[in-house]
Amino acid sequence: MRAGMAKLLPDFASIIRATAPALTYTARPSRQRRAFIRYPPPVSIIHWEDFIAGSVAEYGPRRVTREEIIAFAAEFDPQPMHMDEDFARTTMLGGLAASGWHTCAIGMRLIVDGFMGNSASIGSPGIDEVRWLKPVRPDDELTLRRTVLETRPLKSRPEWGLVRFRFELVNQNGEVVLIQENVNLFGRRSGE
Repeated sequence: MRAGMAKLLPDFASIIRATAPALTYTARPSRQRRAFIRYPPPVSIIHWEDFIAGSVAEYGPRRVTREEIIAFAAEFDPQPMHMDEDFARTTMLGGLAASGWHTCAIGMRLIVDGFMGNSASIGSPGIDEVRWLKPVRPDDELTLRRTVLETRPLKSRPEWGLVRFRFELVNQNGEVVLIQENVNLFGRRSGE
């Protein structure tokens, strides 16, 4: 990136605040310490029992802007193919494209807004696979497709259950741009 260009780039956080949907819960600073306290989402919590192997759900769409692509790249993945349109045309991407990590972050946002933010999620031990199949371009509309691959209770923690997901981000043309597979842990309604 050329010197001085960073000063012209918008702040990524301000772009996300302006374009992202409202969260289902808020975080407020604690007066006793500088940490943030997370207030729970609404009462209708999704538990492990609510996930059925083979079920498919979709969330979104979410429009990706040119400004957001450049701001994310400037902050987290400052490679020229994500910030400079002229340079990007000379690469294998053939034009300005979102960072793969930006695409993952958009997927995560759709996951949280779609169901995870209103679930008894305990967390994830990690992601098994991420593949970027097509570039995400300015003005693409991305929809998240969630497929439940497997569910099973945990023998070591009977109050928890495991869910294996396959997430696909699909653009407005029906093209899959990202595939991600991972396991998440959820609280069980019964705890047994």
